[in-house]
Amino acid sequence: QVQLVESGGGLVQAGGALRLSCAASGSSLSISIMGWYRQAPGKQREWIAHITSGANRNYRGSVAGRFTISRDNAKNTVYLQMNSLKPEDTAVYYCNAAAGRDTWWGQGTQVTVSS
Repeated sequence: QVQLVESGGGLVQAGGALRLSCAASGSSLSISIMGWYRQAPGKQREWIAHITSGANRNYRGSVAGRFTISRDNAKNTVYLQMNSLKPEDTAVYYCNAAAGRDTWWGQGTQVTVSS
């Protein structure tokens, strides 16, 4: 079992930046991929980015060039640096971890970008 705890959300003006963190505990050594998703009010949850244990990264097109995902394997923590934030980035952001067929989710952290 893996537990994920996110932090770092908040309220920021358009053009600002935030850094989200997600710390994994439990059977975290088995995790191969860690990623971030978000869900805006009235919309489906969408994938943002993920990073493998070998540090291969992939991004959703709308955040590429503005968001950076990174991972500290020693700390079992994944980060999402979000720059040049836009009002449409407002959502609850969720951390995700996967190991084989198993997947785990964090509780989510709210990010609100004001115009």
